[in-house]
Amino acid sequence: MKKHNFNAGPSVLPQFTIENTAKAILDFNGIGMSIMEISHRSKDFQPVMDEAEALFAELLDIPAGYKVLFLGGGASLQFCMVPFNLLEKKAAYLNTGTWASKAQKEAKLFGEVVEVASSKSANFNFIPKDYSIPTDADYFHITTNNTIFGTEIRKDIDSPVPLVADMSSDIFSRPVDVSKYGIIYGGAQKNLAPAGVTFVVVKEDLLGKVSRQIPTMLDYRTHIKESSMFNTPPVVPIYAALQTLKWLKNLGGLKVMEKMNIEKAEMLYNEIDRNKLFKGTAETEDRSIMNICFVMNDEYKDLEEEFGKFAAEKGMVGIKGHRSVGGFRASTYNALPKESVQALIDCMKEFEAKR
Repeated sequence: MKKHNFNAGPSVLPQFTIENTAKAILDFNGIGMSIMEISHRSKDFQPVMDEAEALFAELLDIPAGYKVLFLGGGASLQFCMVPFNLLEKKAAYLNTGTWASKAQKEAKLFGEVVEVASSKSANFNFIPKDYSIPTDADYFHITTNNTIFGTEIRKDIDSPVPLVADMSSDIFSRPVDVSKYGIIYGGAQKNLAPAGVTFVVVKEDLLGKVSRQIPTMLDYRTHIKESSMFNTPPVVPIYAALQTLKWLKNLGGLKVMEKMNIEKAEMLYNEIDRNKLFKGTAETEDRSIMNICFVMNDEYKDLEEEFGKFAAEKGMVGIKGHRSVGGFRASTYNALPKESVQALIDCMKEFEAKR
């Protein structure tokens, strides 16, 4: 039976990425060695790093003055690296969910943190709109996509201070005006590569302005100077990321990808809204196109477990909602084919017909 991978992360990857990485694991570029065992400083791997960085910048149309880094530690390490490098007196945070809350918590270790707005009281089912960003803040931090509650900021915010964005789960899902951001970061295991590599796009002139000493490994300038090679980088995930970047370029870039993503999301949201058994959990105007969260309608709540088993029998993988919220979550990342979305819709219709 064909499996349809809706996992929230690690998640579905392009078949192009999987096949090319598998070949390189067996024999990298015909050198008789695996990508897993070559030196990261070898003449064989350096072109991989260079091309990945260049394609990343090309696809996002990154302007001059920024540097693309491939690091370890996941987005969770960036929660502290950002304030370590940027927070001198005060930072502003928009609290839109679990990961935004975690980022904010870490920043409080380094200075004053202002929460400009939060949707916590409504179980994070919307993106706050009416807030003001303090002009004396060192930076303003947002989490663009809320994987657990299914909301997303899909427009680039105009900020009077440097804008920092965690784009772990929606990077490359749409074009981004990078010039509006000071730092963009994220774990790669949702839209780019297997777990193990973290991407950071940083505007270089923001660095070196805090008075504190920064540990060598946590200083962005260290990794800029050494082109992400200060210590051994996650070689295999970077190689896989390069394959995904090639796949995206071959597809036609981010405008094409965005159109495909919107189409997939609209298909599924339309079925959720039509089907008598289900309802969406996020406010309509803030619905994510990456993580589609829904629950059983109140009168059918007792069918939740039954639907979960039914869907699994039909090949749906990873649609159970996050343990903190329950219900269901279909992650429709870039690499998820439209056919998988249709299969889930057919599954929902079939289950409804039995009621």
